[in-house]
Amino acid sequence: MLTIVLLPGMDGTGKLFSEFVAALPESLGTVTVRYPANERLSYGELEDVVRTALPTSEPFLLLAESFSTPLAIRCAATHPPNLAGIVVCAGFASSPVVGLRRFVGRLLAPHLFHLPLPSFAAKRWLIGPDAPSSLLSAVRDAISSVQPGVLAARLRAVLKCDVRTDLSQIDVPILYLQAKGDRLVGASCLEEVRRFRPQVKVVSIEGPHLLLQRQPHRSAEAVVKFAHECCPDWIA
Repeated sequence: MLTIVLLPGMDGTGKLFSEFVAALPESLGTVTVRYPANERLSYGELEDVVRTALPTSEPFLLLAESFSTPLAIRCAATHPPNLAGIVVCAGFASSPVVGLRRFVGRLLAPHLFHLPLPSFAAKRWLIGPDAPSSLLSAVRDAISSVQPGVLAARLRAVLKCDVRTDLSQIDVPILYLQAKGDRLVGASCLEEVRRFRPQVKVVSIEGPHLLLQRQPHRSAEAVVKFAHECCPDWIA
């Protein structure tokens, strides 16, 4: 069986993958990696967490959601055994926040997460204005379950990340799922990935930043097709 190892967004809980996983066929196994909610770990330390979850005796895909993209790229650049491909959803190889926004982000990082995520902010930046209330609640619950200092540390990690050199060393296929309505990770991030990995396959889907949550079935279809291309003999 081919396994998909799911690396979550900045909340790190893995709770928001439920509908996407439900949309996948039973012929695909899944492993959801969860990051500690009370430890301020760097990307390097989180990479160790990811590596302990990688299958050792069967082929697998790494699926990274936004924040976890650098982790998937760093892991793949070391050519782990049985890695068949990478799926990047709304991802980046260097910080998607540039210029004045990056400066402001560094200033605000220690303070941003001490209050509950406002509904208007969640809808504008993450889930779209027409998102169901159930998803809004799930996103707010996932974020609130992580210590504010941990979220601030992860934001700082994003602001200074750069894995472009690692990206050029990857030798397995890459699928990039682009959210057409993404207000956090713009098209320039995809173009940067293409510069360092021209062979990347791109599937653009209407939706906001949290694409797997808003478009679980369309995202699953794209991932299943990619899985078939990577490992046709391992999927029923």
